[in-house]
Amino acid sequence: MYKGKKVIVVMPAYNAAATLEKTYKEIPLDIVDEVVLCDDASKDSTVQKAKEIGINHIIQHEKNKGYGGNQKSLYNKALELNGDIVIMLHPDYQYTPKLIPAMVNIIGDELFPVVLGSRILGVGALKGGMPLYKYIANRFLTMTQNLLIGYKLSEYHTGYRAFSKEVLRTIAFNKNSNDFVFDNQMLSQIVYAGFDIAEVTCPTKYFEEASSINFTRSSKYGLGVLQVSVTHFLQKLGILNLDSYIKRSK
Repeated sequence: MYKGKKVIVVMPAYNAAATLEKTYKEIPLDIVDEVVLCDDASKDSTVQKAKEIGINHIIQHEKNKGYGGNQKSLYNKALELNGDIVIMLHPDYQYTPKLIPAMVNIIGDELFPVVLGSRILGVGALKGGMPLYKYIANRFLTMTQNLLIGYKLSEYHTGYRAFSKEVLRTIAFNKNSNDFVFDNQMLSQIVYAGFDIAEVTCPTKYFEEASSINFTRSSKYGLGVLQVSVTHFLQKLGILNLDSYIKRSK
């Protein structure tokens, strides 16, 4: 608990057996009430490892639903468990769990309802091993998104995110893609719904066991991101009416 608010960490897992325990051991369980892992039909022993280290809430997809589909299961479960603050943490140890207290503090003290762990703030992205082509693509896409969406973030592509219960109950995340572009659709929904977003500097870590998508998938993701941003822009101009895909119906 943090000031009476229930804190839940959700972990979207796919073939994460090698790094799951190391990640889990750094989660500050003194303030985190529940940890939920969703295994997206892994081919390794991710589920067995999760049970061994004591994760109580484990969701298993019989068929791979994709990164977005994994998150949908996690956020729905977090709401079912009445989480007030929900942090998505990848179990591949690419993002440090040591930032969780800072993210919880920002939301718990009602400074911002959304917090992103940014790899771009500061100068550590390339030093931490981010491939040059990914860094350049990140900067280009982020610049374009800031212009089209009308918000200012250092990056839209981090997988380290924290949300208040109100945000997850407001936006229609279940209508988003099951693929990687889910993350950007969610941020578009959040901005359009009028929620403010904070960023904290997050160390960048790339290594062999860390999950990553190849160049082809990255290219598809980039095109999807641009489509989301253009759609958001047209929605703002009133050319499109997608309110039912942004906010949940009351």
